[in-house]
Amino acid sequence: MTTEALAAAQRDEWGRLLALLVARYRRLDLAEDGLADAFEAAARTWPGGVPTNPAAWLLVAARRRITDRLRAEAVANRRLPQLAVEAELAEEAQRTMADPGEPGGVADERLRLVLLCAHPALSPEAAAALTLRLVLGVSTEDLARLFLVRTSTMAARLTRARKRLAGESFGVPVGVELADRVRVVSDVAYLAFTAGYAPGSGADVLRADVAGEALRLVRVLRDVLPRPDDEVDALLALMLLQHSRRDARVRDGRLVLLPDQDRLRWHGHEISEAIELLTPLAHASPAPYLLQALIAAEHAIAATAAETDWSRIVARYDELLGLVDSPVVRLNRAVAIGEADGPLAGLAALDGLTDEELPGHRLPAARAELLSRAGRVDEARAAYDAAIERCGNDAEVTHLEARRAAVSLR
Repeated sequence: MTTEALAAAQRDEWGRLLALLVARYRRLDLAEDGLADAFEAAARTWPGGVPTNPAAWLLVAARRRITDRLRAEAVANRRLPQLAVEAELAEEAQRTMADPGEPGGVADERLRLVLLCAHPALSPEAAAALTLRLVLGVSTEDLARLFLVRTSTMAARLTRARKRLAGESFGVPVGVELADRVRVVSDVAYLAFTAGYAPGSGADVLRADVAGEALRLVRVLRDVLPRPDDEVDALLALMLLQHSRRDARVRDGRLVLLPDQDRLRWHGHEISEAIELLTPLAHASPAPYLLQALIAAEHAIAATAAETDWSRIVARYDELLGLVDSPVVRLNRAVAIGEADGPLAGLAALDGLTDEELPGHRLPAARAELLSRAGRVDEARAAYDAAIERCGNDAEVTHLEARRAAVSLR
């Protein structure tokens, strides 16, 4: 019971509590350390009885630890006379006990925290990493894998980002600044969503809870914007379409690829909501999230995998490539061409992509599948071997080994 309560609090309240602490103390380092200490205290204390309001208990505990640290810092730095320090911190302790700031009684402060993390003082990479770490709790190790850097490099990046935000306003920006930050938040949310369906390490097949939190973030963002935003609507539609397949993505602990999924297990109400969002955007100007959502919609509206309109998907990827000429888009376009025009055409579309551009197992895995379908068995085995060697996820390794074994039987 204690473990479940702690896990639920970590999942449901971390971002909100951290936002409240940052709003009060204006220091990310104090807020994050204080909240982490509170969870450690809960792990020791709650086995004797989970509190009636776990979130309020954690907030009070975090504030007490922050108060202790502020006292130590003030005394060590001799910034204030000892008696003044004690009086100020005693007053703060009384405010904390009288008004714990129960999270259930405030607006969703997580949005404010995300907008702070999207501050223009940060690079997009730093903003994404900090938001994923602070709001959704993605580990530093998984962030490092997601951004293709070492764990020590990612830890240093997060530290620099926190320092850059020291003293920045926690308010919601307006005008052009709000629009710019909305774009950053959208990118961060989709990166978080992708992290949920592409776990960075270990045996997890997928983490739908992380993806669900990212989707919730986009809903909150959409609700608080002063006017409709086509790309935010398109992003929500894209995430709904992809999230709707969560229950069909795994069978008996193994990955199930899109063509083999049981479409009856897809969440139809989420697909319907996504299509409803996309309908008014039919004549909107092409934009990255809109084109990706339209591609996902082609899969959703096909009754079976065989009925998928791959030619239309290739056309959408051509449009997307005109806007975002990235290795990932070219890889996905090549896979679509392989479906529409055959494996040899897909392999030709992969030409020019390098392991330096796409480190990891995705490129050799795509090449292996196309080579297998083209009957080039020896080359397919070698490509599968390369993909298996570079893959760090247990479930994906199992899938790749099964595909390689199938090739070897020919």
